[in-house]
Amino acid sequence: MLIKTLAAATLALGLGHAAVANEAIKVGVTTTGTPFTFVDTSTQATTGAMVDLAKAIAADNGMGANFEVSAFSALIPSLQTSKIDMISAGMFATDERRRVVDFSETVYSYGDAMFVAADDSTNYTLDGLKGETVGAQIGTTFADQLKALGTFGEVKLYDSLADIMRDVKLGRIKAGFGDAPIIAYQISKTPALGVRLVDGYTPMKTGDVALAVSKENPELLAKVNASIEKMKANGEMAKIFAAYGL
Repeated sequence: MLIKTLAAATLALGLGHAAVANEAIKVGVTTTGTPFTFVDTSTQATTGAMVDLAKAIAADNGMGANFEVSAFSALIPSLQTSKIDMISAGMFATDERRRVVDFSETVYSYGDAMFVAADDSTNYTLDGLKGETVGAQIGTTFADQLKALGTFGEVKLYDSLADIMRDVKLGRIKAGFGDAPIIAYQISKTPALGVRLVDGYTPMKTGDVALAVSKENPELLAKVNASIEKMKANGEMAKIFAAYGL
């Protein structure tokens, strides 16, 4: 009887550990944030620096990571409605966003870039585009900053950087704005996009990228921050970003 009882207890304990090990966190990402988050065309798998970081954080806490792909503008609403547990993308931790979600410690910092058609040799300033139509991705801080300037004829909003680049190449808009490392990476990998970065452009603002969690989940935030601190100290985070040219 004692042997049977011990065996049952051991089995129950084993199942308990298995349940913890099999627990997975739902992570929201977007496919338009290369090299932070994108789809590897050879495998159709979601990949990128922020994807690898989320996997490492989950593993550090004994969990798996399931990735939910959505438009950038839908990431925070998905977090607020519990469709996902965490956002791991090229998202700035702004004061406005902090009012509705909680952000982790900073994991990367960068500013915006301006891009124009590849055959346009002018290195514009913001004032040099007065009255012109420019483009930015909906839901980004860059879109709000451009509108606040009051310089342009129109700030046209797009769902993705790819759409902005297409319209810049075709001459439908004069210039586009977006995340500097994302644009630089895409242009370097795909010259056929037909756009180039404007040399000498000064970013409107530099932002801090962080992971986001629901304000209702402080326990998860604490775990994420502990993992980030550990990976900064042991160099793992630097290796993750370096693998994507960041």
